[in-house]
Amino acid sequence: MNLLSVKNLSRNGREAPLFTNATFTLDDGEKAALIGKNGSGKSTLLSCIAGILAPDEGNIMFAKDAGVSFLPQNPVYNRDHTIREHVFKSESAKLRAIWNYEDVCAEIAGRSELEITAGLKNKLDKAAEEMTKRNLWDYENNIKQILTILGISSLEQKMGTLSGGMIKKVALAQVLIDDTKILLLDEPTNHLDITTIAWLEEYLRVTDRAVLMVTHDRYFLDHVCSSIYELDRARIKSYEGNYSRYLEKKAVEAEIEQNTERRIESVLRTEREWLLRGPQARGTKARARVDAVHRMINREKIKEDKGFAFEVSGRRLGGKILELEHISKAWEKGKPVIEDFSYNFKKGERLGIFGANGSGKTTLLNILTGTIPPDLGSVIRGENTVFGYYQQNIDTELSAPGKEIPTVLAYIEEAAEVITMNNGKTLSAAKMLEQFGFEGKIQYSPVTALSGGERKRLYLVRLLMANPNFLVLDEPTNDFDIFTMSILESFLESYTGCLVIVSHDRCFMDKCADMLLVLDNKGGVSGFAGSCTEYLELQKSITAEKKPNRTEMIKKVSSENSSREQDQTDKKKKRTFKEQKEFETLEAEINQCEKRKKELETLLSGGESDYSKIAELGTEYNALGETLERQYQRWEELAELEEY
Repeated sequence: MNLLSVKNLSRNGREAPLFTNATFTLDDGEKAALIGKNGSGKSTLLSCIAGILAPDEGNIMFAKDAGVSFLPQNPVYNRDHTIREHVFKSESAKLRAIWNYEDVCAEIAGRSELEITAGLKNKLDKAAEEMTKRNLWDYENNIKQILTILGISSLEQKMGTLSGGMIKKVALAQVLIDDTKILLLDEPTNHLDITTIAWLEEYLRVTDRAVLMVTHDRYFLDHVCSSIYELDRARIKSYEGNYSRYLEKKAVEAEIEQNTERRIESVLRTEREWLLRGPQARGTKARARVDAVHRMINREKIKEDKGFAFEVSGRRLGGKILELEHISKAWEKGKPVIEDFSYNFKKGERLGIFGANGSGKTTLLNILTGTIPPDLGSVIRGENTVFGYYQQNIDTELSAPGKEIPTVLAYIEEAAEVITMNNGKTLSAAKMLEQFGFEGKIQYSPVTALSGGERKRLYLVRLLMANPNFLVLDEPTNDFDIFTMSILESFLESYTGCLVIVSHDRCFMDKCADMLLVLDNKGGVSGFAGSCTEYLELQKSITAEKKPNRTEMIKKVSSENSSREQDQTDKKKKRTFKEQKEFETLEAEINQCEKRKKELETLLSGGESDYSKIAELGTEYNALGETLERQYQRWEELAELEEY
């Protein structure tokens, strides 16, 4: 079923059309990506579809009751609203019913049975009845799961008190729980940690909602998307398949275009000679031939992408690069962010910093670059070490109160008016900008007029002009298009200095980092010799191993017992009389607890409407889970011993 139809959509940009006659559809359950270079109009197109911006021409049509949820790059919110108010702001009847039920539960929370009035009980009964009538208990559980995974716990917190990253998470939660059939997502992975991104990837892959997203995450594009819409030279072109399939088709298209161009040029050489001889175009055939020649001459020729490359001259590193000796840092209430961490950097080292949001990744970067001091320990920097520190807050810096916003050209000239390239040639700042795609009037526009990706590219160019030999990059891939990402990766792969990266882009981390420093959110920092994907796979296998499976445990112990019985030299310790009795009763207790746990799951998913009772059941369910964990562990310990 067709949910969205875009027909002949056009919108003008600062100097030229962003897109003209854009026509495409989005079907029920389709997962599509919109890709294109920074500034090509991807975010503008999504905003037009969402109804935020009006197109200059064209039509946008939705299927009846489809509904659209839109996540912009910079979410719009009311600072005075609570997280709960923002998340449940939809007019959906289903979400209204869940909001009402949660609201009554919050009103009752903390009261004793005597304090709960008859009116309040009646209110709760009606809210629970509405939840049951609309079959919303599973929906509510899904909402709670989404909020938990995104790290949203205190729903009464004001939106105005949240960090930029948390605002993006709340906005993402709002669109994911909304009762609509179409999701429009503009860079949904920005500000998420890698583990959460992996979860979101799977969520979008299996959801039955249609998705149209803008993202530079190539794993997302490969694992989630079933179609690609490319916005290039103001036109939309569709490709079936994921991103890898798109690249294959683009390569074939480029080859065909080049072959066609060569054939036309070959024909034109002959036809130009004929024209130069001055043929009399009196006959119909002669006139047609002349017209055909002019059409070939005036054809729309293939415009090759103007390439660019990031580069530094290659400043030499000394014997001592950077040494961290027993550094510690704590923020609020003495909670350690980094505790007693030491590390000596070696030449050519390429480290990725891995950890959940809030674990202290940016804090560690700030300490090693000298932006902030550690509470304890020392940071010893080599005499020849020159940092290039790419920070996340470039937009905040440029829009600071009282700060005059520079033009694109002035921003580069602040660093240098003349730049010496690797080949020894010198370039003016204006010529340097032209090499990186900032041509014409845009050089005299304020930096804030650039798209998010263009600003980040400009910031990186200025940073590299200082020729650093120790690059520290904090989320450099946010808002970059895939084209710029590939160029940055190529530069970093050949970069001879030290490299430390924080990035949520798994593909980027895999290509650019040889080793990880993992922050555990408790102050600890450990090393992992491998890629980001290998680390995630390891964590997944560890999590799977931790899940108790008594059948496998029984098989394992039985197999080990048989093996040991055959080996007479391996003598096992016997159970005591007391341990034997404990072992005999433990399995029956485990079976009883598992049965009760299933009963509680049924009741908590909608079989009980009394709030006091629900609270009791929830407490029992949590306690039962802890009891089972202890029982599983004890059963395995006793099973390892010989029978009494």
